[in-house]
Formats: sequence, structure tokens, C-alpha cells
Amino acid sequence: MTSLSRRAVWPSLVFCAALAAAAAGLVAWHVATAALGERLDRSLLLTSRTIEAEIARFRYLPALALEDPRIVAAVRAPGDAARTATASRALAVAARESGADELFLLDAGGTTLASSNWQDPGSFVGQNYAFRPYFKDAVARGAGRFYGVGVTTGQPGYFVSSRAEIAGRTAVMVVKIDLRPLQATWSDAGGTLAVAERFGVVILSGDPGLLYRPLVPFDADRLAAMAATRAFATVPVADRPAVLDAADQDRLETPEGPQLLRRQVLPAEDWLLVGLAPTAPALRAAWLSAGAALLIALAAGALVQTSLQRRRLVDLRLRQGALLERRVADRTAALAREIEERRRAEADLREAQDALVHSEKMAALGRMSAAIAHEISQPLAAMEATLAAVLLSGKISDPYATSRVEKARSHIRRILRTIRHLKSFSRKEPGARAPVPVDAAIRGALELVAPRAADAGARIAFCPDGASPVILAGQVRLEQVLVNLLTNALDAVAGGADAQVAVSRHRCGDTVEIAVADNGPGIPASLLSRVIEPFFSTKETGESLGLGLSISRMIVEEFGGRFELSEAPGGGTRAVLTFAAHAEDRMAAE
Repeated sequence: MTSLSRRAVWPSLVFCAALAAAAAGLVAWHVATAALGERLDRSLLLTSRTIEAEIARFRYLPALALEDPRIVAAVRAPGDAARTATASRALAVAARESGADELFLLDAGGTTLASSNWQDPGSFVGQNYAFRPYFKDAVARGAGRFYGVGVTTGQPGYFVSSRAEIAGRTAVMVVKIDLRPLQATWSDAGGTLAVAERFGVVILSGDPGLLYRPLVPFDADRLAAMAATRAFATVPVADRPAVLDAADQDRLETPEGPQLLRRQVLPAEDWLLVGLAPTAPALRAAWLSAGAALLIALAAGALVQTSLQRRRLVDLRLRQGALLERRVADRTAALAREIEERRRAEADLREAQDALVHSEKMAALGRMSAAIAHEISQPLAAMEATLAAVLLSGKISDPYATSRVEKARSHIRRILRTIRHLKSFSRKEPGARAPVPVDAAIRGALELVAPRAADAGARIAFCPDGASPVILAGQVRLEQVLVNLLTNALDAVAGGADAQVAVSRHRCGDTVEIAVADNGPGIPASLLSRVIEPFFSTKETGESLGLGLSISRMIVEEFGGRFELSEAPGGGTRAVLTFAAHAEDRMAAE
């Protein structure tokens, strides 16, 4: 990959990594905020049960206190100072033992008859609380509850009331519960918890900055109802800013950062629990996830890029290796061809050298043949002349002797013809070609080998049909080739039970084929190509020089023909000479 393509890939890789980081961050944000919300919900549920359990501890106390004889005596004689003092002492003991903040008794007009704090400077005795909802609800429905800041002590509390009719008189017992100790545990909960009473004012919170602030902005009706109950008469809650801008708000911006907000209603008290938790951890988790995803994506991209580059490098090296192997193979093949050509050249050179040696041997043989023919031809001629003179003189009267002399003369003439052939072999006449009737050459050769055929006990068959074809050759040398082939055939079939040699000739279009076949043992196929080599012979040592077939092939090729050896169809060996037909003979045939 080029540097340009790599530069083109990296922006896409970075873009994809950024998308993966954004997606991971978004998912992490939702997961973290969902977990934070679940944690807030569990905290709000635990807080609501804690508040309910704390209030439930004192819910029975007003009704139980109204059954005390000392309380009953004070209600029956509200003007008796001794009885009211006794009732106050009883209430103080009950408040101390139960853990209540205050416990006090109201008459039918809402005036306090006895109180657990009757000896304190801020005693409730003699105070009228007919305006408080807990009194009104108790008178109307038998029980009441209310949270507010005390108009006498200025201390907040949760008021639970219970009404009883004693000796025809209405009495209301009220217990004041201080819920502020619960706030100490909220500040350690990892978030901010707050409780808003029915008017929407925060009455409990782990964050002091939220106390006595409206949860949402007040409307006129709510302000009027709150003023009528004097729930926060000593606290200017109307002047303080609201915690939330809307009732359905789920996020809150604070100086410490954004806060996640969850709500839970306390139906029994008509209160609303609010939980706040900073979203900074969720944001950090989102950023960490996004950063981790970005790093992982970049690392994965870099790894993939590196892997692709390595793969391309491996592919390049493999291609280079394959190219090198091809070049080596081509060079090896070229070297092999060159070596083979050199081997062939050396073989051709050796063959040329062998041919030259053979030529020299053949030349020597020709000279030797000429010398032998010259030396014996004259004595043989003299012998033939002597025998002729004897016959002409008439001195031999015995017919048998006469026939023997004639037979001797015949043998001498045959030897002379052989010598003439030998002389012709010693002469090189490549250009001496003339039209030669094929049948005449075959019959001349058959005449020469007839004695050899008789000695071998073989029958030579030649049955020509039609006119004899004519070829351009030398008749004597052609007869020499045929005599050589016939002699080899007779040697092959000699001593056989049915020794036969067949000679045939026929026209094949513009060519003439002469075939000599025997039914002897034949020549092995592996040696057919070698028997025509000079000085190679399948006969026993001393019986042949191995020149006959080689000389025959050279003579045939000098005449422009082709010499072939093959296995005969019925066994034995078949030699075929192929020549071009003479032009005039071809015209006559047409």
C-alpha cells in the first residue's frame, strides 16, 4: 500500500473510532445513570420505610396517654392545678420513656392543659393551638397529623394527635416527634435526600441548603393555605428560591454540578421524598468508556492495518519468491536446454568423427577390395581361357569330364562377376544415375545369390505383375544392395524347416517400394535401429564385418531413397527400399 492510500485510510479509521467511542460513551452514560437511578430508588425506599417506622413508634402514644387516670382526672377538672400538674409530670415521664420530643394535652378549645415541658421556659401550658390542623383533624375525625415549626419554641416537629371524650369533655392528646436525627444518616448515603411536606416545603434534608425551601415555586392558593395553618410562621419560606423549576424535572443544576433527581411518595403522610445524586461519576464512566472504546478502536484499527500490511508484505514476498522461482526455473530450463544442445553437439561431433573414421575404414576397405580384385582377376581370367582352350581342342572325349570343365568355367565366370561387383564397390559414383528397370536389378541380384540359396536350402519367391517400374539409380550398385539384403535374409533362414525369402516391388503413387522379407528368427526390436550402423552385426564374431546394411543404406540415400528395417508380419525381418519413380515412368503410368 502506498503512503497516499495509507493517508486516505487513517481519516476513515479515526472517524469510525470516534463513532465507536461516542456510541460506547452514550451506552455507558445510560447504563451509569440507570444504575444511579436504581441506587437512588433503593435509597428512597429505605428512607421512606425508616420515616414510616419512626412515626409508627409514636402513633399509638396519644391514644394510650388519654387512658392514663391522671390524664383523665385533669380533663375532668381542668381548673384543678394539682391535677394538671400531676398530668404534666405523667406526660414528661411518658415522653422521656418513649423518646418523644413533647407530649401535651389540649382541651376542647385547643388550649393546653398539661405538657411534658410544663417546667420549661417555652412551656406549652396555657397556649392555644386551635389553629393547627392536627387539632382540627382530631376534633373532626378523631386523629390528626401535621408537620410544622413550633410557634412557641420555634423548633420543627411532626405532630400526631388523638381525640377522646372523657366525662362529656373533649380532650386531644398530641405527641411532637423530632425527625431531624434522621438527617444525620442521609448525609452519609452518597447523595442528597430531602422530604417535602404537603405544601411542598423541604422539611428534612441531608443538605442544610435545601431546608425550608419550596420544592417548586408557590402559587397563591398554597401560600394562603400555609399561612392559615402557620406551619412555618417563624420561617420566611415564601421568600426562599424553589429547588426545582418544574414538578416533572429530572435533573438539577447545582454549584457542585448536575444532579440526577428521583421522587417517591409517602401516601400515608402526603409527603414527597426527593433523592439527588451527582451525575459526575456517570459522566466520568461515560468518558472513560468512550476513551477506552476510542483507544481500543484505534488499537484494533492499527492492528488490522498492521495485519493487512503484513499480509500484503507476505503476498509481495510470495509473489517475489514465485517470480524468483520462475526466473530460476526458466534459467534452469535454459541451462538444461543449453546443456542438451551441447550434448547433442558433442554427440553430433562424435558421430561425425565416427563417420569420418568409418569413411576412412570404408575407403581402406575399398582400396583393399580393388587390390584383391585386381590380383585375382587376371589368374581367374587365365584359368577361364585355359579351360576354354581345352574344350575347343576336343581332346576331352569323356562327356562327364566335359561337363565338369563347363561347370568349372561357370564357377570361374561367377567369380569374375563377383570381382566386377567388388571393383564397382571400390569406385565411388554418386552422380552416375540412370533409369533402371527395377525388375532387371532384382533378377540380376537373384542370379547372384542363387547358389547361396541352394546351399541354405531356401526358396526365394519373386512374382512380378505388370510392367517393371523404373527408378533413377545405378544398376550395379542397386544390385549390390539387393544382393546384400538377400544374403542377410538367406543367412537368417539357413537351416530352417521352411526357409523362405520373398522379394516384391510395387508402385505407391509417385514412389516405388522394393521389399525383401524372410521368415527367420528376426532381429530384436531394441537392435533394429543399430544394425544399420557401420561395423555392428548380430552374427557371430568373424562371420561378418557389419558393413553390409550400412553400405546399403548409404547407397540408397545416394539415390535419394529411404532404407527401413522392421519386423515382418509373420515373423522374421522385412527390409523396404523406397525410391521416387522415374518421371517418364510416372507419365507412362498416368
